[in-house]
Formats: sequence, structure tokens, C-alpha cells
Amino acid sequence: MGLLLLVRHGQASFGADDYDVLSPTGWEQGRLLGASLAAAGARPTALVRGSMRRHRETLEALVDGAGRGSGDPGTPGTPETPGVTVDAGWDEFDHLGVVGAHPDLLGDDAWSDRRAFQTAFVEATRRWTAGEPGADGAAYPESWGDFLGRVRGALTAAAAATGSGGTTLVVTSGGAIAAACAALVDPEETDEARLARAWSRFNTVCVNTGVTRVVVGSTGPRLLTFNEHPHVSGDTLTYR
Repeated sequence: MGLLLLVRHGQASFGADDYDVLSPTGWEQGRLLGASLAAAGARPTALVRGSMRRHRETLEALVDGAGRGSGDPGTPGTPETPGVTVDAGWDEFDHLGVVGAHPDLLGDDAWSDRRAFQTAFVEATRRWTAGEPGADGAAYPESWGDFLGRVRGALTAAAAATGSGGTTLVVTSGGAIAAACAALVDPEETDEARLARAWSRFNTVCVNTGVTRVVVGSTGPRLLTFNEHPHVSGDTLTYR
């Protein structure tokens, strides 16, 4: 059997000009996970990441934490290294676009206060997954169904590429991991509303740099564990 390690990116920079940049805490979380995986003897045979900057930086931090030196151009995981597969199918949905489509939810502090933003985020994503349009009938950057479909495609591709005995480490985002888990819990489920409810339960508890393990066997990928995070605690344990 093969194994997929789905890693949520480190903490991004909420409230900054560019959210996609890892915060100092995010860099530390990535290094801690890299060190933890190395100490446990984990040796990925393939590396995959989404196309976002926070995915790339998290992978750099992982490699640095594993003690291989992120500046070494011959080390797997560095931006210069061929063999790191960049698959935009693992990108997060446009959460800022989804929330921004509902200005009625946005108070003056929604873009700077984490609690206020979280409240708006929960309701906006509920409307998005339910297929409710944005303000004045505005379309979302990506529908819930399209997002779910592309994550499933990325999961299928990663599982197929892993092969028997291989281990593929994927750096992605919480929403994408939650979508993969929702699909894996009941592979026969096609009702998008039911999948959305499962997705929401997973998505709200994803820890930054948490690890989800997916076993790949003859019957396809199966969820083994969700959101492992023994490498972070205290100030390095974050959800957003």
C-alpha cells in the first residue's frame, strides 16, 4: 500500500497586505513538523504542493526543519528542485472572495479582527456551499461543486502517482483537506449538501501544519487519520 500525508500550510498573515505570506509562527510550525517527521523516520518518495505562496513556504520550512537545508539546490523540497509537483488542484478556495460576496456580513472590523472575520466566514461559506448567490446575484470565483470536483481530481492524481509502498507528502490548505476527507468518509455520496456538512465539520478544526494520513490500496484511497498535530502546542498551535 501507499501513503498520502496531507499537510495543511503554516499560519498565514491575517490582516497583512498579503495574506498568502507565512507569519513567523507559520514558519516555525513548518520547521517543527519537518523535524518531527524526520525524527519519526518519515521519508517521502514524492512531494506535491498547491500553487499558493503559503504552500511553497511551508514546504521550504518543512525541509529546513528536517535538517536538509532549504538553501541546497539539490535537496527535495526547495523551489529550485525539479521533482516537486505543483498541482493547483490542491489550492484553497477563494475564501476572501466568498466572504466579500456578502457585504452584509462585513462590519468595519471584519478584515482586521479574527473573531469578527470568523463569524462572517462561517455564514458566507454556508451560503456558498448551499448554492446561495452573493449580493445582487453575484457569482462566486468558484462554485462549491467545482471546488469539490477539483480537490477530488487532485486526490485521485496523487493517489495514482504514489504507487505501492510510496509515500507522497502534499502541502495544501485546510479547505482542500476537509473536502478530501468529506469525500473519503463516504466515497459513494454525491449529494453536495451532505458533503458540505461533513466538509464544514472538518474545516473548522484543521490545525496549521496538521497532518492527515490517507492509505492508498487496491480499493483506492481511504482515510486513516485526520489532523495529527503533536509537533505544535501553546503559541505554535493555531487554527487560522
